Amino acid sequence: MAGDAVAPVLSTPATHIFEEDSILHNVRDPGRRRSDESLTITYEIERTVAEIRAARCKRIALQFPDEMLPDAPRISELLRRGLKKAPSSATTPDHGSEVRIDVAADLEGLRLASSDDAEARPYILGDTSYGACCVDEIAAEHIGADIVVHYGRSCLSPTARLPVIYVFTKQLLDVPAIIQAFVDLYPEKGSNVIITGDISCQYCLADIQSGLIEQGYDRISIPDVLHDPSSLIPNRSLPAEVQALPESLRAEKLEEWDIFHISSPPEALLLTLSSRVRNIYICPPFTDAGGDSKPVLASTARALRKRYALLTSVTTTSIFGILINTLSVQNYMHIVSHVKSQIHAAGKKSYVFVVGKINAAKIANFDEVGAWVVVGCWESSLIESKDFWKPVLTPFELELALKRDHERIWTGEWRSSFQEVLDEAEKNSGVSNSSSKLHDAGGGADATWTEDARDGDDGSEEESEPPEYDLRTGRYVSHSRPMKSSLKVADATTSHNGSAGVGNALIKRAKGELAVIGGETSPGAEFLRTKRTWKGLGSDFEIAYDEGEQSNGALVQEGRNGIARGYVHGESSQKA
Repeated sequence: MAGDAVAPVLSTPATHIFEEDSILHNVRDPGRRRSDESLTITYEIERTVAEIRAARCKRIALQFPDEMLPDAPRISELLRRGLKKAPSSATTPDHGSEVRIDVAADLEGLRLASSDDAEARPYILGDTSYGACCVDEIAAEHIGADIVVHYGRSCLSPTARLPVIYVFTKQLLDVPAIIQAFVDLYPEKGSNVIITGDISCQYCLADIQSGLIEQGYDRISIPDVLHDPSSLIPNRSLPAEVQALPESLRAEKLEEWDIFHISSPPEALLLTLSSRVRNIYICPPFTDAGGDSKPVLASTARALRKRYALLTSVTTTSIFGILINTLSVQNYMHIVSHVKSQIHAAGKKSYVFVVGKINAAKIANFDEVGAWVVVGCWESSLIESKDFWKPVLTPFELELALKRDHERIWTGEWRSSFQEVLDEAEKNSGVSNSSSKLHDAGGGADATWTEDARDGDDGSEEESEPPEYDLRTGRYVSHSRPMKSSLKVADATTSHNGSAGVGNALIKRAKGELAVIGGETSPGAEFLRTKRTWKGLGSDFEIAYDEGEQSNGALVQEGRNGIARGYVHGESSQKA
């Protein structure tokens, strides 16, 4: 199958230029224009104005998802008008009452008043640098924003630099229809059920709970919204009786509960919860009475098998690309460092890429990379690899892929947040440090032997390493861990030159060895040497890319110039 793989088409089909037809309809159809009162309620204008005033911010960045952009100019105008009005809490003093003079307070008031003279200005962010669910601090900093107002659904990942006001908006729901669907699904009144929904449905969950309590359901839990993607239920609190238990027992107790989720959850949430709760039922968001859709049981077995097959297919990959899909999620640089260290410890090579919004056309340019690891928020890290030439993994899946076959155990558990990976690594680091202290107490020789054992067979000959086979092709892979030989190459360089500070010295490459740059094996350079047919224009001097190969550099010629609508060829005036 690997031999039949071909590069994907790198152009966007014309049919995909406008994927959201409703956006154009809303703009072009005046009959769909919503009133200012409706927008004020839906986008929570009054609350937003109050929080902006409390923070004393003057440059406000407004971030909208694509489907809300048609409303963005009117929302910006409503906020501007609201910020111009005097605060509703302002009152005039009673001249009949006693007046106390406080010079310090008066000076502070004058200082704040002078800082408030500047008019607060909202700015609309027309596009996001990465996913719409993440706060785009990068675009906000381009305009020098003091605060970001994020509209629509959000992954609620902790941000690093700017304060954020979240406006989830409100999705219209038929509460009686949802209650009736719940009653039909759970005839037993004592069922343990957690009722959740998309973030835009959170406002009506209390009404649903009240309606079910009136019908005798006393084991219903409505979780609060948290900013904690690494929670057992991402971004949601746990039921009270589960939260009251010690942390080590909460996961086991949570398995006794069902989740009744309103609206379609993201796949990352389904995979995360599949091993943590008993059942997950997805209820459609009824928008009018008489809806005949019923809640369905979510099944993730097929999706989990697909993810496991994906990660096992890259066990013999020697080069990994780390795709940074966020620049605002807190601790994203920590997980990048952790992923790099994990790949290096496995004897493989990694390269870091920042490409903005990820698509198949961008990353198909890097044929050297055998698999990709996405570092982003807990929702955007899960990318369907069907449209990509090479597999795309999450940091959690990478850790499983880097293990040996006899070490890899698939329990069906899946984690979405990279913070959980960091926490687990810190916990394991604490255990290993305690173990190393015990060995140190036993003597220096034991400590040295433990260090050598932990390093494995890095210093052994290549022929003594266990064979590795590609499960897709059944062929032996000789350089699946090329970086294990870097230490031997560095030692050879030191002994050849007599010192360790001459890593740039050239060493004749033996036949069959990988390319070496600066005393370290470079799989990327090896790919360029063996598989790239085009190696650049060269220079005006005779050069040799490989042993026994010589060629003259190409002559420099003047090519096209001008603007895109009319290129000019060389010195002629003929336009292309």
